[in-house]
Amino acid sequence: MGVLQEQNVESNSALPLLSLNHVSYLCKSVAESAKFYQEVLGFVLIRRPSSFQFEGAWLFNYGIGIHLLQCNSINDVQQMPTRINPKDNHISFQCTDIELVKKRLREMGMKYETALVEEGGVFVDQLFFHDPDGYMIEICNCENIPVIPLSASACPIKKPQLIDAKESIGNQQPSLAGTKTLNAAEMETRMMDGLFANMIDIAM
Repeated sequence: MGVLQEQNVESNSALPLLSLNHVSYLCKSVAESAKFYQEVLGFVLIRRPSSFQFEGAWLFNYGIGIHLLQCNSINDVQQMPTRINPKDNHISFQCTDIELVKKRLREMGMKYETALVEEGGVFVDQLFFHDPDGYMIEICNCENIPVIPLSASACPIKKPQLIDAKESIGNQQPSLAGTKTLNAAEMETRMMDGLFANMIDIAM
């Protein structure tokens, strides 16, 4: 195989990526945004590096981090959109009970928009709303739709790998943080197992 062919093979192979780690948002008020992500979405404040010389906050849950940064000027942050547009840039969370989320938002007096997607008899419920800085958030049950690569030559879809607590910490008891990490990885793995099972069913 020539050098050019080897380079093409390498360029088409999957990168050694593991998962989405976090999303980062510039905020008008870190305190207000942190309160929102805790009370509305159930995120938990975690320790951030003390070497940072700027105000911010780190939150974590569901296997993903939310990093908030205090803006230098209110003009650095977008104005709150006048309407909720599902086509805006957004982060999406899978959910097992959309109606419960709607109830929570109504109780908090928050505006939201809903949508229904249908694909081959499979339905996906979508719920859209804004955080205090106007960033779009979606809640959905998108796991109803199987993940099927469009190209047979595409890089294989990676399944999250579980970390063996015994191997990583010896005979010590797992820490609370370690337990949460394992639980999140287990949930993600089960979700991917379900998606692959759906793909096999459709292929058959």
